Amino acid sequence: MSYVESLRVFVRVLELGSITSGGRDLRLTPAVASKRLKELEKRLGVRLFNRTTRSITPTEVGTVFYDEAKAVLRALESAEARVANFSATPRGAIRVTAPLGVGRRVVAPLVPEFSDMYPETEIRMRLSDRKVDLLADGLDIAFFVGEPSDSNMKLRKIADCKRVLCASPAYLSQFGTPQSPEDLLHGAHNCLLLRYPRSPEYYWTVETDLGPQKLEVRGKYDADDGDVLTDWALAGRGIVNKPRFDVRDHLASGRLVEVLEHTPPVQTMFGCLYPHKKLQDPKIRLFVEHISRNSKPMFV
Repeated sequence: MSYVESLRVFVRVLELGSITSGGRDLRLTPAVASKRLKELEKRLGVRLFNRTTRSITPTEVGTVFYDEAKAVLRALESAEARVANFSATPRGAIRVTAPLGVGRRVVAPLVPEFSDMYPETEIRMRLSDRKVDLLADGLDIAFFVGEPSDSNMKLRKIADCKRVLCASPAYLSQFGTPQSPEDLLHGAHNCLLLRYPRSPEYYWTVETDLGPQKLEVRGKYDADDGDVLTDWALAGRGIVNKPRFDVRDHLASGRLVEVLEHTPPVQTMFGCLYPHKKLQDPKIRLFVEHISRNSKPMFV
């Protein structure tokens, strides 16, 4: 198994661009990860990386070997998944990603119960509001809120996700409460925007009697972290467009107030994506079922 582990280290180091990052992803120290790479290079009799004090880049043979090593690991994962169907005890790591808000408030709280039911599994979560690539990042499941764009993955819809426009009482007292969607335009209100490279949310879409209406809203603040937007809204800095589950407690306490209730943002979807071949793996199937079954009440 040491050779297989060395292959895993090689693949993740190449994909993540550093020994430290590759080792951390596999829960190894940089020293252990570096030792595994040296053992692999010694076994193969070639140099897989060019190393300097500032960077590590694959050699030509390293680039060629990467494709073959990746294929070996995929074949091994597939074989293990098929064998696991004959076992009553799912085991192994499940690599999960989710946006910050839904990851913290929906997925993460359900993880301990799953681990208690299946103690031989390990959950490795990566939370980010940025778009991720499941295959390139070595992930098994990607939970999302919104509309999926990757048609090469298996899609599982879990629940409809209602959204809400809201602001703090202090903000509404100072700037007024919008009475129609048009009141959000032309800089009349400060709209807090989720933005990051290649972000799709550069506008808001609300439901009206005539159908969906796209609003090209503007604001002085934007961030790639949805929780930062909530904090700004709580601080009286603007109006935010959030999934209702994400701000439910703030709405109930009165720290945030819903606006434009009759023309709310178009609801989106809470779901997950995973490679088709992962259906063969019982631990993936059981984890998706667990999150799906226990998270639905949060979206009512």
